[in-house]
Amino acid sequence: MSKFNNLKFQNESFPKTSDVLNNSPAYNEKKKADKINLIKKLLKEKDAKIIAHYYTHEDIQEVAELTGGNVSDSLEMAKFGASQSSKTLVVAGVRFMGETAKILNPEKKILMPTLDAECSLDLNCPAPELLKFRQRYPDRQLVVYANTSAEVKAMADWVVTSSIAVKLIEYLNKKNIKLIWAPDKHLGNYLNDKTNANMKLWNASCIVHEEFKATALIKLMKENKDAAVLVHPESPKEVVELADVVGSTSQLISACKNLPHNKMIVATDNRIFYKMKKAAPNKILIEAPTGGKGATCISCAHCPWMAMNNLDNLIETLIDEKNEIIVDETIRKKAFISTNKMIDFAKTL
Repeated sequence: MSKFNNLKFQNESFPKTSDVLNNSPAYNEKKKADKINLIKKLLKEKDAKIIAHYYTHEDIQEVAELTGGNVSDSLEMAKFGASQSSKTLVVAGVRFMGETAKILNPEKKILMPTLDAECSLDLNCPAPELLKFRQRYPDRQLVVYANTSAEVKAMADWVVTSSIAVKLIEYLNKKNIKLIWAPDKHLGNYLNDKTNANMKLWNASCIVHEEFKATALIKLMKENKDAAVLVHPESPKEVVELADVVGSTSQLISACKNLPHNKMIVATDNRIFYKMKKAAPNKILIEAPTGGKGATCISCAHCPWMAMNNLDNLIETLIDEKNEIIVDETIRKKAFISTNKMIDFAKTL
């Protein structure tokens, strides 16, 4: 089974946020405004909409909002894309999100600011190895997280995002359906604990959430006793157990807005703070620690691949209509079945 240290992208190859042009010393608000105006013009010319994830740079999220696009979690990104009449969708995030858009919208052109933006969960769950794992349990259905390739989705019985994962596993468990879960082991453990589903788990994790440290978090909580702790379930179990709220990105934003606490300690990618600040402008947001005993700070609470999306490569993509997502049609049709089941199930909640 693939392990993180066998990834083809080693730590030293990760793009640093500071290397992105939008964070360079030469960057200023006037240049940003000029770029956003150009993007508006190009989107109109190309009949395109931007779909961006909460973990992308604030400028990407802002321009998506300003142009009638969408900023959301993986489920809402998928639903938004499927509801649009625009002939082109520009997906700002990581590769599996672009593939999901193409799976659901074969008639549309799907572009991305960069095709180099990967996901450690996707990379650590290659379809041939997952197939071998599945064949060990022929009496079980396969549920895969959306953070997977089109090939993996094509072999799955169900695709799910963290926002509806508990509900789906509860639903399947009540029907006495035995399950295999891939790829995130931490989310899988969380779901097993919540539902008693006893799923067989693939062994992979997110490089961002894996780095949150319980020992350091306990220390931070003691220093901020009035703070609520918000944790994404891709985090290690000992971190999840410290949370006041465990949930998907959209659920954590909602908790930030609705909880009475003035302070929030947040254990997920720190670019979510853009939306949290808009939802709860008067609240104090604190990053959960990736430091402390045993820490390596591979990601430092921000996905290095999400950081590759910026206004400059968004503009280049729109001008040249490059970085198009192509999915083999045979694979796409199979992946559509499991992915569309996710959309349909979400409608029942």
